[in-house]
Amino acid sequence: MAIRSLKTGQFSRSALVGNPVIMPGSYESIATVTVASTSQASITFSSIPQTFTHLQLRGLDQQVYGSNDFGAAGIRWNGLTSNYTRHQLQGTGSTASSFGATGYTWGASGVTSLVGTRTQTFGANIVDILDYTNTNKYKTIRALGGGDGNGDGYVGLYSSVNITNTNAITSITVFGVNGNLAVGTTYALYGVN
Repeated sequence: MAIRSLKTGQFSRSALVGNPVIMPGSYESIATVTVASTSQASITFSSIPQTFTHLQLRGLDQQVYGSNDFGAAGIRWNGLTSNYTRHQLQGTGSTASSFGATGYTWGASGVTSLVGTRTQTFGANIVDILDYTNTNKYKTIRALGGGDGNGDGYVGLYSSVNITNTNAITSITVFGVNGNLAVGTTYALYGVN
């Protein structure tokens, strides 16, 4: 059975007899940035095309920090530095907690590994930025993130909204809340139709 791509209208072909290849076709890579040689404060995606319905940001990140732990990955859009509302539900495998508050200077985009001596551990996050071009409502993001530290894992669900304006999102900045983004941190931005 062939599958028709939502974006191109083309049909997929079978890779193995009886097993069709399912090509989502609705995700298009916009840009990928990797912290290459020295830690940096943030990564910014600017001049984002306004041709998609939603955006998705995927990240593997670490922050330079004095001890081994997990911390927050932050996000801002359009340079807005106030009026973010955040909600989160998180767990460590033995405890669970929830949080909600207003008046923040950044939105929550997931979990990051805080690196002291544990340099091989990264947080993994997927952030959905919904209806980013719609100028009739405030922009909302939802994120799923987690990390494993050889026995001390962390996972969370997050949502954030900025109630400053309804402008279309044209730039996104991700950063470490606790320290600079470490070498090897990678973020990829996709357009979703």
